[in-house]
Amino acid sequence: MQGQDGERDRHGARNGGDRSPGTPDEMPAEASAETSAGAPTGTPAEVPAGAPEGTSAGAPAGTPAEVPGTPLATPGPEPRRGRPRSAAAERAILDAVIALLEAGEPLAGLSIERIARTAGVGKATIYRRWSDKEELFVDVVRDMEPDDPPISGTEGLADLRVMLESLRTRGLAQRSSALLHNIFAQMKSHPKLWNEYHGTVIAPRRLAMVEAVRRAVAAGELRDDLDVELIDDLFVGPMLVRTVHRPDAPLPDDLADRIITALLQGLAPAARV
Repeated sequence: MQGQDGERDRHGARNGGDRSPGTPDEMPAEASAETSAGAPTGTPAEVPAGAPEGTSAGAPAGTPAEVPGTPLATPGPEPRRGRPRSAAAERAILDAVIALLEAGEPLAGLSIERIARTAGVGKATIYRRWSDKEELFVDVVRDMEPDDPPISGTEGLADLRVMLESLRTRGLAQRSSALLHNIFAQMKSHPKLWNEYHGTVIAPRRLAMVEAVRRAVAAGELRDDLDVELIDDLFVGPMLVRTVHRPDAPLPDDLADRIITALLQGLAPAARV
């Protein structure tokens, strides 16, 4: 779905990952304390009787004593505090949700415990990435949808065309995937999940479209006497009707170009000479 109907890291899936399944969450921190020979940690070593003033224990006469608080040895590297995050574990979690949905499990019936068991990971591995099921399910949907294409961020109409084409390809993906279509249908009946998807996916896509309209207006590609959000709606509306409200309507390869051309030329008949 596009900015108005519907932005991953993903996300696709999110970047990073977690530990491999079945491994401890944290590796014990390795640390060692420098101690005097035969002395408990933190116990000052004794200075031999008769040694000159300022002599350290075990040091030749005349050797200055260590300044209090100065470490006796150069500290080693910072202890490793945990295993690196595993992309394989994240992939297993996303695949587990998809497999359960393909098996007929409803979104509302999936629990973190069931997903973790199916993925072969601990619940903590899931919660390190996603705070709740809704956040996880949004990433599952984004993983199943075509990736958002890169845009220049400096062009106007050119970026609008790229984003309209992306909306068309997502519409095609929903038509060709019964599972994806079913997931969207279920999402809309779960307000918390739909709000999460809207806030993290749809809203950013819509904002990107509106910003592209602003750039087009500033570049003189579009008229500057209309509200930019209205202009945005005029571009996106026809594509949303075709992809969402008319599932039987054709989605030809040149649809984005046709929409842009029609809007730029206007709908009024050409003036007769």
